[in-house]
Amino acid sequence: MSRVLGASLVGVDGVAVEVEVRISSQLPRVDIVGLPEAAVRESASRVRAALAAHGERFPDRRITVNLAPAAMRKSGAGLDLPIAVGILAAEAQVPAQALRRVGLLGELALDGRLRPVHGALALTLALRNAGCRRVVVPTASGPEASLAPGVEVTVASDLGAVLRHLRGGEPLATPPPPPEGSAAATPLDLADVRGQESARRALEVAAAGGHAVLFQGPPGSGKTMLARRLPGLLPPPDAEEILEATRVHGAAGLLDERNPVVRQRPFRAPHHSASPAGLLGGGNPPGPGEVSLAHTGVLFLDELPEFERRSLEGLRQVLEDRLVVVARARNRCAFPARFQLLAAANPCPCGWRLSQARDCRCDDRALARYAARLSGPLADRIDLQVEVPAVPWKELDAGQAGASSSQVRERVGAARALQALRLARFGARTNAEIPDSVLDEQVAATPDARALVGRAVDGLGLSARGARRVLRVARTVADLAGEERVGPNAVAEALAYRNEG
Repeated sequence: MSRVLGASLVGVDGVAVEVEVRISSQLPRVDIVGLPEAAVRESASRVRAALAAHGERFPDRRITVNLAPAAMRKSGAGLDLPIAVGILAAEAQVPAQALRRVGLLGELALDGRLRPVHGALALTLALRNAGCRRVVVPTASGPEASLAPGVEVTVASDLGAVLRHLRGGEPLATPPPPPEGSAAATPLDLADVRGQESARRALEVAAAGGHAVLFQGPPGSGKTMLARRLPGLLPPPDAEEILEATRVHGAAGLLDERNPVVRQRPFRAPHHSASPAGLLGGGNPPGPGEVSLAHTGVLFLDELPEFERRSLEGLRQVLEDRLVVVARARNRCAFPARFQLLAAANPCPCGWRLSQARDCRCDDRALARYAARLSGPLADRIDLQVEVPAVPWKELDAGQAGASSSQVRERVGAARALQALRLARFGARTNAEIPDSVLDEQVAATPDARALVGRAVDGLGLSARGARRVLRVARTVADLAGEERVGPNAVAEALAYRNEG
């Protein structure tokens, strides 16, 4: 028998898999047990051809491969390499000592080349947590896997190089540092937006506090133009956020050799025809949806009321928990989803309600049906709801620009630095994430400010959740102004955003 450590993906997380190989004197046959998916079951054919390509003898006896833990379903072709090495080790063609605390990852081509694996970073982290000191990965997966701290990563181009190394021959190379990737596109500048001072200010507040925002206005008023400038207002991701985003995108198979690391904040803008599984995650095996691919970045939902009702209602819990849990009969996957929601919508089906350019053609029933597409509980979770009216041509033609993205980004960065310092002990990064249990302490509202919130709850019908979100937005407004306590002016601005649109 032999034992080799590999790993398999479950959602976006890697799980260490112990590959046990037993060879017995029975009729030739290969059995792979332990809930293997189709790609894993087909591994025997790839391993046989790859061993033959490198002059290795495939045992002409009964081979049983057990993938432990047996109760977890195994997917992907990344177990090819540990299965091949395990078969040779069971035949004493690879010394068992060479496999101690070593993890192996890789898909085998028929000629023995090692192809990259999805989720190399997550798989390497799983092997590290299982006690491996060194992990061997395909050359193309090396830059991604090398991000894993606390473990030595080496790379090989084919099965022969791995075998020569394990037999005491040539050492394996370490992966080169991850490339910088293709040059990032120049961020769109907020100075390009003419007029819309209220919406520009709301975008700055949203960026500073990580708040969800909904822009409502007629076609051509600049909703999408504003939304696509949000990434340029956000500070660059730190090392931990880069690691988290790379892990998710790697598990989804969205990385390649030229861009093995997610260095910019993701900006995801799915079409409104996206299915609930495409937006929230799911499938078989479960994979991350758009909300998880936007983790640490921005999720932009244009034409929000046009999304399927189930998709929108599924967002409610995600916005609260910042996590998507996909439960299946055999497994349960948790996908991270700490994103900033940015949405845009027309005021009515035809788009021209409250517009001075054209007359609205929608009757009362059409307006009611359209408004009902965005449920009250979901709207209650959107911190800023801002009306974006059409801009008169006189203002568009004036050529007067407001603050640039770099100027706003400087103010946003200063406000976020205050929040990070204040909220670090609670595991939060922005005011939008302040836990309810410490909200009053962290907001530090003056008596007059709290009295104003109370009058809004009574007079405007704000829910308890809505009132808490007003306090969080007011805390952000105060941070942008450099104020230690939240006063009535900050609360008044937060209430204005809450009730517009």
